[in-house]
Amino acid sequence: MSLRHPLAIARGLGSAKDGVGHWWVQRLTAVALLLLAPWFAWLVLGLIGADHYSVRHTLAQPLNASLLLAFVLSLFWHAQLGLQVVVEDYVHGWLEITLQIAVKFACAFGALASVIAIGRIAFTA
Repeated sequence: MSLRHPLAIARGLGSAKDGVGHWWVQRLTAVALLLLAPWFAWLVLGLIGADHYSVRHTLAQPLNASLLLAFVLSLFWHAQLGLQVVVEDYVHGWLEITLQIAVKFACAFGALASVIAIGRIAFTA
Protein backbone atom coordinates (compact mmCIF):
# COMPACT_ATOMS: atom_id res chain seq x y z
CA MET A 1 0.00 0.00 0.00
CA SER A 2 1.39 3.36 -1.03
CA LEU A 3 0.83 6.64 0.77
CA ARG A 4 1.16 8.55 -2.49
CA HIS A 5 -1.91 9.87 -4.27
CA PRO A 6 -2.80 7.85 -7.40
CA LEU A 7 -2.66 11.02 -9.53
CA ALA A 8 0.92 11.68 -8.38
CA ILE A 9 1.85 8.12 -9.29
CA ALA A 10 0.23 8.48 -12.73
CA ARG A 11 2.03 11.78 -13.42
CA GLY A 12 5.34 10.33 -12.30
CA LEU A 13 5.72 12.90 -9.53
CA GLY A 14 7.94 12.08 -6.63
CA SER A 15 11.53 11.60 -5.70
CA ALA A 16 14.09 11.74 -8.47
CA LYS A 17 16.47 9.75 -6.21
CA ASP A 18 19.05 12.54 -6.48
CA GLY A 19 18.49 14.54 -3.30
CA VAL A 20 20.99 12.72 -1.11
CA GLY A 21 23.83 13.24 -3.57
CA HIS A 22 23.00 16.94 -3.85
CA TRP A 23 22.83 17.23 -0.07
CA TRP A 24 26.23 15.55 0.39
CA VAL A 25 27.97 17.68 -2.22
CA GLN A 26 26.46 20.83 -0.67
CA ARG A 27 27.84 19.80 2.74
CA LEU A 28 31.26 18.82 1.38
CA THR A 29 31.69 22.13 -0.41
CA ALA A 30 30.57 23.91 2.77
CA VAL A 31 33.25 22.08 4.78
CA ALA A 32 35.86 22.89 2.12
CA LEU A 33 34.88 26.56 2.28
CA LEU A 34 34.90 26.47 6.06
CA LEU A 35 38.50 25.27 5.97
CA LEU A 36 39.68 27.44 3.07
CA ALA A 37 37.98 30.74 4.00
CA PRO A 38 40.26 31.49 7.01
CA TRP A 39 43.32 30.78 4.85
CA PHE A 40 41.96 33.09 2.12
CA ALA A 41 41.20 35.86 4.63
CA TRP A 42 44.70 35.51 6.13
CA LEU A 43 46.25 35.67 2.65
CA VAL A 44 44.27 38.73 1.58
CA LEU A 45 44.91 40.56 4.85
CA GLY A 46 48.60 39.77 4.53
CA LEU A 47 48.70 41.27 1.05
CA ILE A 48 47.13 44.61 2.00
CA GLY A 49 49.51 47.34 0.97
CA ALA A 50 51.75 45.01 -1.04
CA ASP A 51 52.92 45.98 -4.49
CA HIS A 52 51.85 44.20 -7.68
CA TYR A 53 55.01 42.09 -7.91
CA SER A 54 54.66 40.82 -4.32
CA VAL A 55 51.02 39.86 -4.83
CA ARG A 56 51.77 37.98 -8.06
CA HIS A 57 54.78 36.27 -6.48
CA THR A 58 52.73 35.18 -3.45
CA LEU A 59 49.84 33.87 -5.56
CA ALA A 60 52.22 32.08 -7.93
CA GLN A 61 53.60 29.86 -5.18
CA PRO A 62 52.30 26.32 -5.82
CA LEU A 63 50.63 25.90 -2.43
CA ASN A 64 48.87 29.27 -2.60
CA ALA A 65 47.78 28.76 -6.22
CA SER A 66 46.44 25.28 -5.41
CA LEU A 67 44.55 26.43 -2.34
CA LEU A 68 43.17 29.45 -4.21
CA LEU A 69 42.01 27.16 -7.02
CA ALA A 70 40.32 24.82 -4.53
CA PHE A 71 38.68 27.79 -2.81
CA VAL A 72 37.33 29.29 -6.03
CA LEU A 73 36.02 25.99 -7.41
CA SER A 74 34.37 25.09 -4.10
CA LEU A 75 32.86 28.56 -3.91
CA PHE A 76 31.27 28.45 -7.35
CA TRP A 77 30.07 24.84 -6.96
CA HIS A 78 28.55 25.63 -3.55
CA ALA A 79 26.89 28.78 -4.93
CA GLN A 80 25.42 26.89 -7.88
CA LEU A 81 24.00 24.16 -5.63
CA GLY A 82 22.52 26.68 -3.21
CA LEU A 83 20.95 28.83 -5.91
CA GLN A 84 19.57 25.72 -7.57
CA VAL A 85 17.63 24.86 -4.41
CA VAL A 86 16.35 28.42 -4.02
CA VAL A 87 15.12 28.51 -7.62
CA GLU A 88 13.53 25.05 -7.32
CA ASP A 89 11.68 26.08 -4.16
CA TYR A 90 10.50 29.58 -5.04
CA VAL A 91 10.31 29.94 -8.83
CA HIS A 92 8.00 27.95 -11.09
CA GLY A 93 7.10 27.64 -14.74
CA TRP A 94 9.28 28.69 -17.65
CA LEU A 95 11.19 31.15 -15.46
CA GLU A 96 12.44 28.28 -13.28
CA ILE A 97 14.12 26.54 -16.21
CA THR A 98 15.51 29.82 -17.52
CA LEU A 99 16.99 30.73 -14.14
CA GLN A 100 18.42 27.23 -13.62
CA ILE A 101 20.25 27.47 -16.94
CA ALA A 102 21.40 31.04 -16.24
CA VAL A 103 22.75 30.09 -12.80
CA LYS A 104 24.63 27.09 -14.18
CA PHE A 105 26.16 29.14 -17.00
CA ALA A 106 27.07 32.05 -14.71
CA CYS A 107 28.76 29.77 -12.17
CA ALA A 108 30.56 27.81 -14.90
CA PHE A 109 31.74 31.04 -16.53
CA GLY A 110 32.91 32.46 -13.21
CA ALA A 111 34.77 29.27 -12.33
CA LEU A 112 36.38 29.07 -15.78
CA ALA A 113 37.45 32.72 -15.69
CA SER A 114 38.91 32.22 -12.20
CA VAL A 115 40.83 29.10 -13.24
CA ILE A 116 42.29 30.92 -16.25
CA ALA A 117 43.26 33.93 -14.10
CA ILE A 118 44.90 31.76 -11.45
CA GLY A 119 46.69 29.80 -14.17
CA ARG A 120 47.99 32.98 -15.79
CA ILE A 121 49.31 34.23 -12.46
CA ALA A 122 50.81 30.88 -11.46
CA PHE A 123 52.50 30.12 -14.77
CA THR A 124 53.66 33.58 -15.85
CA ALA A 125 54.87 35.10 -12.58
